[in-house]
Amino acid sequence: MTMNNRNPKVDFYFSKAKNWQEELEQLRMIVLDCGLNEELKWGCPCYTFQKKNIVVIHVFKEYCAFLFFKGAFLKDPSGILIQQTENVQSARQVRFTNVKEIVDMGPILKAYIYEAIEVEKAGLKVDFKKNTELIFPEEFQNKLVENHSLKTAFDALTPGRQRAYSLYFSAPKQSKTRESRVEKCIPQILNGKGLDD
Repeated sequence: MTMNNRNPKVDFYFSKAKNWQEELEQLRMIVLDCGLNEELKWGCPCYTFQKKNIVVIHVFKEYCAFLFFKGAFLKDPSGILIQQTENVQSARQVRFTNVKEIVDMGPILKAYIYEAIEVEKAGLKVDFKKNTELIFPEEFQNKLVENHSLKTAFDALTPGRQRAYSLYFSAPKQSKTRESRVEKCIPQILNGKGLDD
């Protein structure tokens, strides 16, 4: 493992992991072997090249993953990149459920990391599609009409935070679930916070 790029400030992330500990250590070894710098961003290990984000390691209940920030530019000859949702325009994920899978894919993962570095060196930029119109479920629209303070606080949020709430509130199929999400987020909106703040 390339020890000189290992950041002691990030060690706690790996030692505190309740799930996927072996998998996370293996992912860390692979990415550090590619010469990237290790930082902690958004509470996750993030790997950078000349201060540009290349890949992040993160965990979910069912899997752990690499997330390539500009994964949409990668060729993906092995067909391993996943677009998390239809709304994700740039990032692509590679998911893992066991250590053997990661070890077996090591050379492929390194090739993807090196390609991601080349994408950054080339200065490629994702041409994000602008979604000018946010659509909110009726459950949230009603709250905005009823509560003037909520509308004022929501209008003061950045477009990105508004969009995150729009996607979060609209996702459930059942009205009861949408209503519950809206209720849960009202205090956060009133405090000027985004969904993930």
